[in-house]
Amino acid sequence: MAVDGMTEPVAVLTVNGGSSSLRLHLVRIDSENHGENHGEGRGEGPEATETVIAEHTVEHAPDTPPATKALNDFVRCVGMVSIRGVGHRLVHGGPRLRRPTLADDEAVAAAREAAPLAPVHVPSALRLLGTTRTLLPHVPHVLCPDTAFHADLPEVASTYPLPKSWRDRHGLRRFGFHGLSYAWAVRRAAQLLDRPVADLQLLLTHLGGGCSVCAVRGGRSVDTSMGFTPLEGVPMTKRSGSVDPGILLWLLERGGLTPEELSDGLYQHSGLMGLSGERSADTRELVPAAERGDAAARLAMDVFAHRLRRELAAAATSLDRIDAVVFTGEIGWDQPEVREAACAGLGLLGVRGGLAGNREDDGPVSAPGAAVPVLVVRPREELQIARDTRTALPSERNPSGVVGRRA
Repeated sequence: MAVDGMTEPVAVLTVNGGSSSLRLHLVRIDSENHGENHGEGRGEGPEATETVIAEHTVEHAPDTPPATKALNDFVRCVGMVSIRGVGHRLVHGGPRLRRPTLADDEAVAAAREAAPLAPVHVPSALRLLGTTRTLLPHVPHVLCPDTAFHADLPEVASTYPLPKSWRDRHGLRRFGFHGLSYAWAVRRAAQLLDRPVADLQLLLTHLGGGCSVCAVRGGRSVDTSMGFTPLEGVPMTKRSGSVDPGILLWLLERGGLTPEELSDGLYQHSGLMGLSGERSADTRELVPAAERGDAAARLAMDVFAHRLRRELAAAATSLDRIDAVVFTGEIGWDQPEVREAACAGLGLLGVRGGLAGNREDDGPVSAPGAAVPVLVVRPREELQIARDTRTALPSERNPSGVVGRRA
């Protein structure tokens, strides 16, 4: 956790709590320009440069004693650095938090309202916020919603075909997730392609513990596979992805499951975990097991690839063309077998297999001159959180620290 040699640097502390890990980064932002194009991920023009100067990851749930101790130790370790703000990843911002927002009482209340929609992530994130505020009481704290990138989804993509009275009464709509990851990946893809974001139409997929697909036109999300909660869409390591809602009704009415059992099964025992017969949820274990002839592992990976291809093809219908397919997330970055299985089945979209293996840096894995380039981008949520935090910090031009609107 050593800090690079610097003289009184100004930095942003990013706090990213997952379902079973806590990632802490201290990010230096070299430019003083506060950038007014938040969320567009533009790959052109002068802009800030983010550099990680200290980091620490704890493989424990973020609100457990080991994670709390790690947070305390990290803050103490970087205490000589002038921390300008603290950015907190918030998986679900709900209907009211649509942009990075200072964590005042109103914003925290809005986040609490969204907590039931992402029960694995939001409650622990708010507890982390409380702990970090105690450690750094005089530093502005900013909530950075993963849903913000999709806040302006077209109505046709955000509306569920449910009774209007339900939609109006309960605010039922598709929110989308992994927005921090997508915002960073769009920006990097534009740089790699040496084209303005405004001119690009991209098909992206974030594959990690959670998995989703997103279609982006001109820097804006126009369709995505996750919806009201992070359960919809592609199967994930432990989450189900989309299933026939009739199955869920049958399990509640005829299958003898309680709502609590159903929720636990969908969030913790489905996806790759369920497909493999509870053997593993890790593609690093399932891929070699499948190659050795393990039938359950092979089924898990085949279903995963099939459903991923379906979601990519569906999202592509929101684009006029595909300028590139972009893989990000931990699985997307370092599991070439998954990328190959997905792209080899997308010939109708002009995407081809025969991809190269892993890279040491961001860039193409498709053959030179491919009709549709396939890129891999290392997930860098911490850099996007730092960038979003900077846009929400109070300044002379923006004393409230609010970017955009809350409701």
